[in-house]
Amino acid sequence: MDSLTQIVLGAAVGEAVLGRKVGNKAMLYGAIAGTIPDLDVFASHFTDSVSALSIHRGFTHSIVFSVLFAPIFAWLVSQYESFKDFKGWSWLFFWAFITHPILDAHTTWGTQLFWPFDLRLAFKTIFVIDPLYTLPLLVFLILAMWQNRTSEKRFFYNKIGLILSSSYLILTFFLKWMAFTQFQSALKKQQINYLQLDTRPSPLNTILWSANVETEDAYLLANYSFFDTQPITFVTYPKNHELLGNLVENESVERMLDISEGWYTITKGEKNLYFNDLRFGLLSLAPKSESFVFQYRINIDAKGGVQFVEVEKDTRDGKKLLSELWMRLKGN
Repeated sequence: MDSLTQIVLGAAVGEAVLGRKVGNKAMLYGAIAGTIPDLDVFASHFTDSVSALSIHRGFTHSIVFSVLFAPIFAWLVSQYESFKDFKGWSWLFFWAFITHPILDAHTTWGTQLFWPFDLRLAFKTIFVIDPLYTLPLLVFLILAMWQNRTSEKRFFYNKIGLILSSSYLILTFFLKWMAFTQFQSALKKQQINYLQLDTRPSPLNTILWSANVETEDAYLLANYSFFDTQPITFVTYPKNHELLGNLVENESVERMLDISEGWYTITKGEKNLYFNDLRFGLLSLAPKSESFVFQYRINIDAKGGVQFVEVEKDTRDGKKLLSELWMRLKGN
């Protein structure tokens, strides 16, 4: 999830664990702890794109990290804070650490919660920014903040925020199931034979859903809103996996294919091949758009080495997409 959401969640968890004993400091340290797992993004400054993608939401988003580093941070804090309860600080950091990847596991990218096992948990039920999850948590956290640390109202407000946001998170599973059955039914009606069907919510909401459908030689992309009145339309994108040729034996390429979980197409430019990660969709809802959210230019150096360079996105495309999504959300 986005940084603000993780800060708010960490603060709410910190308050739930130690709020009655240390007051707003519990929120402060919970907020800090809630951001620490995402420090793995700095790996992109020290390594190549493929390695950075592999590292992101890896070790720092695992149970192992939470167990190992919670007592370390607890010891550091207990050295200078007047509240010396090492166990209490350990619980605060552990729960703030572990709830971060658990929430991230509901997004499309997912997390390696069970690192070092090669298993990425991705429920794909919520977009990385969703106001319906964050706002109730934030509003009730602010209300709690202004109460005395021993006040029952403080405990009540924070509890309500956590219950509302968690209930919405549970609701997203039901919404995903509803959307999935609609896509499944449409494929059956249109007599489309397919190998896999994958669904995810569109940005900022859980009303409009997207689907990736794998067939033998192509992927079909589609959108469905709960307000739709017309049949679902599937748009075909050829896989073109054969364009990689012998590159499939390259280590960097193999890792990229693994990261994408097989959901990718290859397109050919004037001088380079392009790797398109389908898991995150398109930057436009226009028919047959080739503007993928995550597109990488494949560069090959003189020694045969392969580098993946992310194609820069125009901020105007993002604004246009939000406008298109709003219109599409209201139904076809």
